[in-house]
Amino acid sequence: MKLKTFILFLSLFNTSIIIAQTCCSGGIPLSNNLGLATLEKGSLQIGLHYDYNNLNTLNSGTQKLNDDSRLRITHSVLLNTGYSLTNNLSIEGLFTWVNQRRKITQFGNENLDQTSGIGDAVLLLKYNFKNILGKNSTINLGTGAKLPIGSSTKTNNQGITFNADLQPGSNAWDILYWFATSKNFDFRPSFTISTRFVYRSTGTNKSYFGDSTYKFGNEVQSYLQFSDEFLFLKTLISPSISIKYRSASQDKISGFNLENTGGKWISVIPSFLINVSQNLAFSTKAEIPIYGNVDGTQLTPTFRLTTGFLYKIPRKKNNLILN
Repeated sequence: MKLKTFILFLSLFNTSIIIAQTCCSGGIPLSNNLGLATLEKGSLQIGLHYDYNNLNTLNSGTQKLNDDSRLRITHSVLLNTGYSLTNNLSIEGLFTWVNQRRKITQFGNENLDQTSGIGDAVLLLKYNFKNILGKNSTINLGTGAKLPIGSSTKTNNQGITFNADLQPGSNAWDILYWFATSKNFDFRPSFTISTRFVYRSTGTNKSYFGDSTYKFGNEVQSYLQFSDEFLFLKTLISPSISIKYRSASQDKISGFNLENTGGKWISVIPSFLINVSQNLAFSTKAEIPIYGNVDGTQLTPTFRLTTGFLYKIPRKKNNLILN
């Protein structure tokens, strides 16, 4: 029994050292990229986006350290699908392919680890309540799950399994709770103020390194967004600015809190959408951190870029010809 306890302690100690060098805030963008609009019954939406997440800022608490020897980059391909079951009820799916790279440069030597593969997916069911907050307002409530379809057992060239933060998948089911509001105003009907809240209750990987458990920290994300629409050269464009707050509790390994994980962040997200045609839109956005307070010492996001297309397939309407 004492030997087992000692081995567990040693495992925790070694993992903490590794995590302190490489762990990050951000990673695979799941709940960060949900939120398709609820359209007319029978409408289908398909989005394809590329997400680039650069983490080259080392923080200890709120203090930025003068150390750029650690670099973490995540490339993600995101496939969004949304279908309106009724005029108010819709279902949304998010599927991912991920490439994660971790590079450490010390004493003239460079160590690069990377993994690639299908990441976890999200399914979300949402209901839209109209005009509860007054004219031209909406409230959206939703719940869903993160499906552990990605691999959590990727290994390096020596056959050693990578830590959880570098795996495409988590091998754990998460529960998501969704709440969003929007309001337009009579003085300018195209101007919108909206909010969004996402809470992710994470599950546990019960076969981490074979006989241990791993649980990512529960997470809260909230957004406040201001957006408008303008006609430019016969093309409708929609700029917006968002403020994002994210809070994540510490990860747990075999029931113990893992040091150098978890924290709180505030970011500004300017975005730009162009309606290429009536049903096709191109969008791009950047996420710029302005505040970070991490537990221990961690790599935190330096910047993030997301760009891609959203195509809407409206409901086919039957044309009745009366003789």
